[in-house]
Amino acid sequence: MINSREYEWADLTLILGGEDITGIRAVKLSEKIEREPIYAKGRNPHTIQSGNITYEGEITLLQSEYEKLVEAGNGSVLSIAVDGVFGLGNPSAGDDLITTRVSGIRFLEAAKELKQGDKFMEVKLPFICLNINNQV
Repeated sequence: MINSREYEWADLTLILGGEDITGIRAVKLSEKIEREPIYAKGRNPHTIQSGNITYEGEITLLQSEYEKLVEAGNGSVLSIAVDGVFGLGNPSAGDDLITTRVSGIRFLEAAKELKQGDKFMEVKLPFICLNINNQV
């Protein structure tokens, strides 16, 4: 049977370093591969070769959740390496669970921003990682 359900934001669960992150506001995961056309006789490429694969992303958290990560990193999120599990769906509601495992997350930047009129602070944490395993 084909599961045609479209998952929504409320279906997302993020486990980061073994902790359920409830203050998550946004997430982005990206896999990139180097590709290059190979030229030989003539003007057109003969083939396309592949190179290194890069895994990266960004997690946006509420400031209170960010402060927990800072504490875990003894004052900086830049000093921690964590694994993450991104789950979509609720099996108790009959949904198929789609799980993405992200290993070796290392944050690249720790910047806070708050401006007049804001009711809360969001902190964006761009990262690189060792691997993204989809549908595990």
